[in-house]
Amino acid sequence: MLEGIDDNILDEIARIACGGDDYPVYRRAAELPKLLQQAGWENVAPYNGDQRRSWLTNQLRQRRNTPGAIDALVCRLADRREYVHRNEPLAAAEITKLLNSVLAIEGFEIAHSQGRPVIRPYKQPEDQEQQSPDVMLHVAMADIVRDADFAIVLEGRLNEARICDRNGAYASAIIMLGSLLEGVLLDAVKARMPNSEKPLDKWTLHDLIETAHREKWIQADVRGFAGKLREYRNLVHPNAQVKIGHAPDRDTVSMCWPVINAALNDLAATAT
Repeated sequence: MLEGIDDNILDEIARIACGGDDYPVYRRAAELPKLLQQAGWENVAPYNGDQRRSWLTNQLRQRRNTPGAIDALVCRLADRREYVHRNEPLAAAEITKLLNSVLAIEGFEIAHSQGRPVIRPYKQPEDQEQQSPDVMLHVAMADIVRDADFAIVLEGRLNEARICDRNGAYASAIIMLGSLLEGVLLDAVKARMPNSEKPLDKWTLHDLIETAHREKWIQADVRGFAGKLREYRNLVHPNAQVKIGHAPDRDTVSMCWPVINAALNDLAATAT
């Protein structure tokens, strides 16, 4: 799909791949040929001592018209397997966001299917206000939850939250989102901490959020905002709304969706 893309886009891809400055992963010059080989390129030229980004940009330009070559490299950069040995579980998610901001200019984006990155055409929403508030969710429930039956249940909660939001049932939407967050984090604990002595029915949502952050399954921003979602999730108890002093509205729900999106994306990116 990415054959023939603009020189400036190739240069930005090379910049992201090389890293440094404010980019998530820094690659030494000697690592760049290996990156191309890991992407499936054959007959990769040895590094010749040029400046890192110049060398990599030149390699990309030489293969620009080779079917699938640029796609393969971009997918490798967005693949969490690329970062296992670096002990940087969130790098793939961060780099995917950077790459998507560049690829959108050419009309493409990276999506994840069954935990693996793929290139697909980017379609600008015809009416942004009419789109579901979770348009930035890049993963499917099956990418996160191992138990197929449980994944179906949680997908149902996600769909109910959408329906509630679209029809003005804002408190119900928030309760569904809180329930969804609790479910995916509980499944993560079950799958990733099989030797935990704490029974699953004893985990509170607060415990789940703190554990997910400590184990680096979710980032710090998700942890912070998830705490607020947890408070609003307690609106399932009518007296909690009295204590809060106001009823949730569209703005409240709009602040909760990014928390869910980020949590699901992070959990998918750090899954093994």
